[in-house]
Amino acid sequence: MQNTNELLTEVEGWAAGLVKLHARIAPQFGRAEPRQHAFAYLKALLSPMERKNGWQIAEWVGDGTPDGMQRLLSSAKWDAGLVRDDLQQYVIEHLQDPQAVLVVDETGFPKQGQKSVGVQYQYCGTTGEVEHCQVGVFVAYASSKGFTFLDRELYLPRSWCEDHPRRREAGIPDSVGFATKGELAKQMIERALAAGVPFAWVAADALYGSDPSLRTWLEALQLPYVLAVRGDEPVALMTAQGRRSVAVKDAVQLLTRGMWQRLSMGEGTKGPRFFDWACLPTLSHGRDDQQHWVLIRRSVADPTDFTF
Repeated sequence: MQNTNELLTEVEGWAAGLVKLHARIAPQFGRAEPRQHAFAYLKALLSPMERKNGWQIAEWVGDGTPDGMQRLLSSAKWDAGLVRDDLQQYVIEHLQDPQAVLVVDETGFPKQGQKSVGVQYQYCGTTGEVEHCQVGVFVAYASSKGFTFLDRELYLPRSWCEDHPRRREAGIPDSVGFATKGELAKQMIERALAAGVPFAWVAADALYGSDPSLRTWLEALQLPYVLAVRGDEPVALMTAQGRRSVAVKDAVQLLTRGMWQRLSMGEGTKGPRFFDWACLPTLSHGRDDQQHWVLIRRSVADPTDFTF
């Protein structure tokens, strides 16, 4: 355990680091007031407050009303894209690792009203239910030196894209059209590449892995990936009976006991998280190029529970 002096030194280091981070993004805010509110907002987001809405953040930073924070987020003049670019350079300087992983995922933000851009009844990853929410697609950076969010895009459903009065009322630029979540992922990966963010792999869940256009796009850029797929995803395999196209869930039948390895996928709250793993080469354009594989994960506690 840390002693008091070590903990104090660490906290002071975090505080100094936050000041430096704010100094990097401060030029993107043209006026002193939004610059100050941006710093206060960052501190509030890192605070132990359970709920971080406008009123509670304002109270925490000592404002009498949430007006200043609301102006920062809704009407103050600053470019979120430029702040993101500053963040990416900060990540390069502090967390860069040639073996890092870009992790694509999404999350939902439950909403009550109808005015929030992109809100509709859709799957909400936060609650695991189909409900009234916004959905954001995110890219995170995971390296041996740490991990952080790197980029984000708000998913705009087709119903919003085609409702021109609603778009105008919400202030959505005409240049913003419909894009699938896979296409949003491509945009963010392209930005990371353009910024010179070093990474070796792209990882994502089955929503993105079952998008063949995303897989072929990554291959065209020669970007290695580990993407989850649904159990009915078809794969071509070479078997003793010749070439076969099967669903990945049926590929399990081709595995022998000696092909499984028990490995940890990382530390959990109760120690290493062990699973059984196996892989089979798949055919790409009719041949085994030793670059395309189906990776199968089996639960140790429930041997009938597979992920592909």
